[in-house]
Amino acid sequence: MTKVATVTGGSAGIGKAICQDLLERGYEVVSLARRSSGIEHPKMHSIEVDLMDRAATAEAARELVRRFEVTTVVHNAGVIRSALLADVKLDDLDALVDLHLGCAIQLVQAALPAMRAQRFGRVVLLSSRAALGLATRTSYSATKAGMLGMARTWALELAPDGITVNVVAPGPIRTDMFYDVVEQGSDRERALAASVPVKRLGEPADVARAVSFFADPGNGFVTGQVLYVCGGTSVGSLSL
Repeated sequence: MTKVATVTGGSAGIGKAICQDLLERGYEVVSLARRSSGIEHPKMHSIEVDLMDRAATAEAARELVRRFEVTTVVHNAGVIRSALLADVKLDDLDALVDLHLGCAIQLVQAALPAMRAQRFGRVVLLSSRAALGLATRTSYSATKAGMLGMARTWALELAPDGITVNVVAPGPIRTDMFYDVVEQGSDRERALAASVPVKRLGEPADVARAVSFFADPGNGFVTGQVLYVCGGTSVGSLSL
């Protein structure tokens, strides 16, 4: 079986680490992001697309399945749009629904025929520790929590076809998105790292290894699960 995976947001941060890890494991990898992945590898491909644009995502999904028989979908692309409740904009909520939930539906729907034909598929959704609640994250937490219910539903529906659906929920991970919220090298960053039970911030590679576990063809008896890759912060509270 040829292993072909698509990774959204594969041009930076966690998404790029996932692409690199899957390549090392012998996958053909297709990144869907606004920019090329920048990874030089004969099995690395990029489709440039704004995944917050529903029509553009639909066209990219058609191109994806026209060119590749995708049997692994990793939906990693995400945006925060932080705001206290009084300042939440419904346009931001709509945008995150399209990106975090709608995009996942579009891509998995496009890949389903190939997965069902091979009676094998892997879907991994990247949620967040913030799905458990975090101040200023109304739209982000709501849509990332929505991924959990969506994945559990799909796990039940698709299990008879040999398709597993699982969730990786990271945080806090040292990425550009993290440093948009917390200044790199600041006292705040150091205090946050000290507050994590394992006493450090996560790295993109920590998340990539968890994704590869769920994507592995040998792990067909694991579905509908959520793995928090968060240094233990899902057990207690976290303050950013």
